[in-house]
Amino acid sequence: MKPYRTNVLQTLASLGIRASQPPKLPVNNVDNFIDARIIKTGFNPKTCRSNFQVNDYLKRGELSHARELFDQMPQKNTISTNMMISGYVKSGNLCYARELFDAMVERTVVTWTILIGGYSQCNQFREAFKLFAAMCRWGTEPDYVTFATLLSGCSDSETAIEVVQVHAHIVKLGYDSTLMVCNSLVDAYCKTCCLDSACQVFKEMPERDCVTMNALMTGFSKDGMNEDAITLFMEMQHFGFKPSEFTFAAVLCAGIGLDDIVFGQQIHAFVLKTNFVWNVFVGNALLDFYSKHGRVLEAKKLFDEMPELDGVSYNVIITCYAWDGQLKESLDLFRELQFSKFDRRQFPFATLLSIAANTLDLEMGQQIHSQAIVSTADSEVLVGNSLVDVYAKCGRFDEAKKIFANLAHKSTVPWTAMISGYVHKGLHEEGLKLFNEMRRTNVSADQATFASVLRASANLASLSLGKQLHSFVIRSGFMSNVFSGSALVDMYAKCGSLKDALQSFQEMPKRNPVSWNALISAYAQNGDGDGTFMSFEQMIQSGFQPDLVSFLSILTACSHCGLVDEALRYFNTMTHVYKLVPKKEHYASMVDVLCRSGRFDEAEKLMAQMPFEPDEIMWSSVLNSCRIHKNQALAKKAADQLFSMEDLRDAAPYVNMSNIYAAAGQWDSVGKVKKAMRDRGVKKVPAYSWVEIEHKIHVFSANDKSHPQMGDIFRKIDMLAKQMEREGYKPDTSCALHNENEEIKAESLKYHSERLAIAFALISTPEGSPILVMKNLRACTDCHAAIKVISKIVAREITVRDSSRFHHFRDGFCSCEDYW
Repeated sequence: MKPYRTNVLQTLASLGIRASQPPKLPVNNVDNFIDARIIKTGFNPKTCRSNFQVNDYLKRGELSHARELFDQMPQKNTISTNMMISGYVKSGNLCYARELFDAMVERTVVTWTILIGGYSQCNQFREAFKLFAAMCRWGTEPDYVTFATLLSGCSDSETAIEVVQVHAHIVKLGYDSTLMVCNSLVDAYCKTCCLDSACQVFKEMPERDCVTMNALMTGFSKDGMNEDAITLFMEMQHFGFKPSEFTFAAVLCAGIGLDDIVFGQQIHAFVLKTNFVWNVFVGNALLDFYSKHGRVLEAKKLFDEMPELDGVSYNVIITCYAWDGQLKESLDLFRELQFSKFDRRQFPFATLLSIAANTLDLEMGQQIHSQAIVSTADSEVLVGNSLVDVYAKCGRFDEAKKIFANLAHKSTVPWTAMISGYVHKGLHEEGLKLFNEMRRTNVSADQATFASVLRASANLASLSLGKQLHSFVIRSGFMSNVFSGSALVDMYAKCGSLKDALQSFQEMPKRNPVSWNALISAYAQNGDGDGTFMSFEQMIQSGFQPDLVSFLSILTACSHCGLVDEALRYFNTMTHVYKLVPKKEHYASMVDVLCRSGRFDEAEKLMAQMPFEPDEIMWSSVLNSCRIHKNQALAKKAADQLFSMEDLRDAAPYVNMSNIYAAAGQWDSVGKVKKAMRDRGVKKVPAYSWVEIEHKIHVFSANDKSHPQMGDIFRKIDMLAKQMEREGYKPDTSCALHNENEEIKAESLKYHSERLAIAFALISTPEGSPILVMKNLRACTDCHAAIKVISKIVAREITVRDSSRFHHFRDGFCSCEDYW
């Protein structure tokens, strides 16, 4: 509520009752007396009349008419200009307000305060503070309203220093005992994350009211000090302060932080008891509480029963449905909202854009973008950040970069959205370059940023980079964050360092289902079935319920280890014990488990019973298993299903079928498949392997001769070939799927990409040090056999991660036990 101010007109109206009243004059001298006072005070009746008219226009929202009359006034005073500046400020047009302000010769404290308030309302606190500093230099002394107005614009920790400076002025001018100013100080310190200072001001206040309590309570809840917020709420009741709508909003926010649904229900009952249920602000706070606890039914019931709704009510319930995955209901409510009279600028565009980003629905994102532009909501911070996210995740980086460049304030969120978009699309190096650029601009990374760059490091299998990022996470203070810790576990696991993954998990001070899933997945990816099952049981013993991600890792481990019966048991446990509905990924894993063990009839039966049609992944799994088990009949059926699909990711099905025919010596059929592949226009993904040496990635392809040290690499391969022959190794020429003689086939196998990468690592690293090689496709059986022998010869641990799994070679053996 704005404080009451005495203006010139009110002063004139009360002239007759001032302490300095003139002596009573004869009636015939009254006119002369009024004229004298008019001359003395500079009062102009015409200006006064015009001011009333300008004010009337402004009250009716007719800003253009008010400005027209203002420009026509022959004489203006400070009140005239203050009114126009205030009109522009209220309409959000700070440029015209500043133009009038700069043209003024005489400014009062009211003038300065109005414009300071304009900048504060538009979240331009630094401009407001600059104006405050100019006011002090001008020689105008701020009053309590100026301080309260200025402090209302503080909204983030970046303005903490300025708040301290304003506090010093408040003490200097003696306003540190004024209730309104102290309340504003408490609120400002809370918003700038200076809770110690807020508490100190709170303690030193000579008097407090409900506003004081609400400000500190909100500060506690937003800073995660939820118990303190609730304690203050109880003290507030003890001291007899009546709660307001802001009280309930703050205490419900604390309830969200405590994840205490019962406490929220008790507050709901208190709201009913104190008759605040009619208040839409309180109703929205309750909606938000139920929404963030995933209580969709309670939230919808409250929404339907609320006596008054506003745009915020719709925003909360739409977001509630979106978080719960009920996208249709969310979109239906948004369509309903579009027919309302609520401010379109406040529509939940950010939530709708988030849905579009997560579903990779570019068309929906573009439609929402258009609506945001029309309502000018695209300039809002949340909407701008969400626009960057949706275009980046949909791979439209030109549009994403353009929106990103035009953002008024580039916080951590849009930087992370861009980095995540690159990583999501497999452009890991671009994501890491952008992360470095983010650091150069002194924007702090958060747990989401680290999760993205650690994922990039994991996919590049850059263990040295991952360790650098690990140290950066420690320096940034995010080691206690479960999501950063989980990302570290995942990174080390994907870089083949299960020991470091386990250590990272053990060092986490807190764990949640995400961190447990990361550990279970780490064991599963590395083919450690016992470790996978053990960590799964430990998760349950720790009080966490396994989810769909947990069971997917379990089924993956079963697939890698050939544990068919265990896979069937866990699949039934998932559906019958935990009542989880399997997704396509779970059925795909089960199909893979059954097919790899040769149980094709059961796999076909499962696919027939699924609630959806088998997709490319499932039929590819069947085709690959048919190649292993030489089941040409089912392979042809699977290939026909794949060839008839409109969209194929790559030429893998054609290559697999061609290899099946080649292994059987059916070269005519090989030619037909390759012709069909050419006719369709799909291309075979070239096989390549890479290895990191001294922080640099070296990439190799089969028969590659481009590397500058290729001569040394070939000599190392020839030397190894002789040693391997002495160890009893014989090339498996069936893996060389070309219609050539045996000698040429054997020679070609020597120069597969993974062998080139291993040879280079052997000549570039100290003896005895481990080697990690990555391959984009599945390793062939001959390379697998060869690397086992090489690991024995060189007495090193060699880890190869192919598209299927990790292979840890040591002393002539592989961790997969030749099952992959």
